[in-house]
Amino acid sequence: MKYSPLKALSIAALVVIATGCASNSSLDEVKAMAAAAQQTANEANQTASAAKSSADRAQSTADQALATANAANMTAEEANEKIDRAFKRSMEK
Repeated sequence: MKYSPLKALSIAALVVIATGCASNSSLDEVKAMAAAAQQTANEANQTASAAKSSADRAQSTADQALATANAANMTAEEANEKIDRAFKRSMEK
C-alpha cells in the first residue's frame, strides 16, 4: 500500500472532527476533575499547615518542659550537695 499524504490528512481530519464533540464534554469533565484535585490539594495544604502549627506548639511545650526538668535537676543536685556537706560535718563532730 502506497503512502498518500492526502489520505493521511483526511484520516487525521476525520479523527479530529470525530473527537471534537466528545472533547468538549471530556474537557468539561477534565476541568471539573482538575478543580476537585485543586480543592483537595488546598485542603491538604491547610491540614499540613495546622499540623505544623500543632507540632511547633508541641515542640515549644517540650522545650519548656526540658528547661524546667533541667532546672529541677540542678536544684536537686544542689540540695544533695548541701545534705552531703551537712552529713560530713555531723560525722566530724
